[in-house]
Amino acid sequence: MEAEALYALRDPAGIPFYPVVFMILGVLTFAMHIFAVQLMLGATGMTLFGSFAGHDHWRRLSGAMLDVAKISVSVAIVLGVAPLLFVQVTYDPFWYTSNVLSASWVIGFVVILIVGYWSMYLYYFRNKGREPGSIPRSRWAMAVSLALLLVVGFIMHVLTVQMLYPEQWMQWYAPQDRLDTSGSGLYAFNLLRFLFFISFAVPVVGSWLVAYRRYFSVRQDVDREYLEWVGQLGGRLMQFGMVVTLILGILWMTSLPDKVADFATSPWVWISALALVGLLGIGALIRRQLHAWGYWAIGLTAVAGLVVAVSREALRWVNLKGVHGYNILDYKVNMDWYSTILFFATFAIVGGSVLAYLITVAWRAGQTEGVYTPGPVVRRMGAISAGLIVLWIVQYFVVGFVVWAR
Repeated sequence: MEAEALYALRDPAGIPFYPVVFMILGVLTFAMHIFAVQLMLGATGMTLFGSFAGHDHWRRLSGAMLDVAKISVSVAIVLGVAPLLFVQVTYDPFWYTSNVLSASWVIGFVVILIVGYWSMYLYYFRNKGREPGSIPRSRWAMAVSLALLLVVGFIMHVLTVQMLYPEQWMQWYAPQDRLDTSGSGLYAFNLLRFLFFISFAVPVVGSWLVAYRRYFSVRQDVDREYLEWVGQLGGRLMQFGMVVTLILGILWMTSLPDKVADFATSPWVWISALALVGLLGIGALIRRQLHAWGYWAIGLTAVAGLVVAVSREALRWVNLKGVHGYNILDYKVNMDWYSTILFFATFAIVGGSVLAYLITVAWRAGQTEGVYTPGPVVRRMGAISAGLIVLWIVQYFVVGFVVWAR
């Protein structure tokens, strides 16, 4: 498709701030989102595996991972909104076209995700309060949940890939000169790319287990043997998972279409490969010196994921700018200071305050033996967070009323 046609699909109103900022924030928030997704999938998989295992440690870890999975689904959904919005703003001709071509699947995405989440909670309620070590009930529900979470991930993968092939949009929309307005097709995917990001769930959950061991090690009422077993398991998962991820990454690069085949040997790929190989080495070191790592493993895993996210964006840039001549950095800017300031204030002040409060409560509650009672500082943090949310809601309606009245 000609670049002029792609530019014609842009929003003529422009965007409210500099596009390079949207690009950077899109990469950063995608890295945060995909980390939560990978943790969600890893924790769900471990819950399912542990439910069938006969070892007491596995049964115990399965229960702990179920809590991680439930929370990770929520976090992944919340964090997924931001990169989705940034893609819609800067890549609107590509993203909306891809969504329209597969509109039925886009709508089905929400339904499938809800059923998957319900299945996870069905398993949770069916086993809530049961004796530790007993055989879990309704294990099929966790299997259904994991399968449906993978399905929604695949739908999002297809939408992301389809947007990279504008030269085939008309062929998909009007095959043999007959319009297909059903939106029922899934037209382009790269299974190796999908499996690469899915396999990253294994080292992510491995690093989480290393941090899990460190987090509970300060408590005197936790089984030390169990914690050591969890930490060693985390190191093994990081090693094994990273080997699989590296192999899939290499195969993904060899499967790139001819129009972007040169990207496979670009510096972006080499930097990502170094990050992943480094993570593989860290997994080996953790197994030898588990006590020396603590929370470092999960931090470095997140950094490696960010490096991969940057390379993913570079591949999209090479595809859309290098092949099709579409440059998001020349998007018309219609500066809107109010919405821009409101966004950053919401993100940094309101979001930061609430997140700091929730993390503080969760952190201290988990490391407290018995019932945790927040101190005056934490209670004040909660009051400030609630006050900021109320203030945000009030300004939202006030501004809306003023605009309406004018």
